[in-house]
Amino acid sequence: MDTVDPSGVLPGPAVVPPWRPSLPAPLAQPRSNCDSGCLPVRGFHRRVSVPRQAVRAVTLAGALIGGLALLPLLPFLTGTGRQAAGRWWARAVLAAAGVRLVIRGAGFVPRRRALLVANHNSWLDTVALLAVSPARMTAKHDIRHWPVIGVLATLAGTIFIDRRHPRTLPTTVARITDALRKDDLVAVFPAGTTGCGRSTGPGHRADNSLTGRWRPAVFQAAVDAHAAVVPIRLGYREGRTGPDSTIATFLSAESLFACAIRVIAIRDLTAVVTIEPALHPDLDANRRVLARAAEGVVRPYRRPTSVPAPAPAPASAPVPAPMPDPASALAPSSLPASSAASAPAPVHGRLDLAA
Repeated sequence: MDTVDPSGVLPGPAVVPPWRPSLPAPLAQPRSNCDSGCLPVRGFHRRVSVPRQAVRAVTLAGALIGGLALLPLLPFLTGTGRQAAGRWWARAVLAAAGVRLVIRGAGFVPRRRALLVANHNSWLDTVALLAVSPARMTAKHDIRHWPVIGVLATLAGTIFIDRRHPRTLPTTVARITDALRKDDLVAVFPAGTTGCGRSTGPGHRADNSLTGRWRPAVFQAAVDAHAAVVPIRLGYREGRTGPDSTIATFLSAESLFACAIRVIAIRDLTAVVTIEPALHPDLDANRRVLARAAEGVVRPYRRPTSVPAPAPAPASAPVPAPMPDPASALAPSSLPASSAASAPAPVHGRLDLAA
């Protein structure tokens, strides 16, 4: 896979998917178009029993509240200790919800000064990222007012983005830049909203994995701070090696509670975190090119389902002469003596008329 080398040269068009049109993204209020059509049809995913769902719900609530008790201890821990505590808490939340974590990919997350960019499908994305590397998260301003989670996000140093007031975006980018210059890890979802994710399993009625373009503004922070950009692909599947599923998608018209209830009801749900090699932008790099390069690495490619029919030959094209009977080539005595030496050899298989 093409990546950016340490010299700062950005990847070329090879990493930009050819199917994505170059349309300008709106400046404010990105909206998700994920609805119930993104979810698999009922009956195509296995569910745990109702008592098991109740146990998971209680355990999940306890893990979230336990995060509040952990926050006052963080100032007394070293940097490594805080990262270990954050990773432990995130993995406890996933385990409480019955979600297995799988980490793969050719890249790795640096220990300092890196911008982690990922696709956004579910509320589990933030927990999965923290389980891999406890970075400072960015989130929409509304999350600040969510019960328990809003308090946890605020105390953990989350950088909130107010999408209702686009003029505050430069200030938010400056805060991300300052955090990177302090050698922090910052995780962002450049699409600004959730997508349905990738679905390759049975029972899915829609695949809106390509909705929402990545916005280049946050990539300017990596350029200004001279920080690495680590593309991360997030996906969900049923089972460790099962097909991709959108069952964990956070729909645009549902509450966090409804999505959490659906997640804890699924049997053997797996969160797959794929870490790609880092991009190293130069100081004069273009944030739009950097955003396109990172998006081309993370977003799934959509392959054509059918091969188009070949174009008809022009009317003036010469018509090839019919091939002689191969059997005649096996009996030279049946040909005139003058043409026996020039008799064609037997033809086996398909004849390439264009050769």
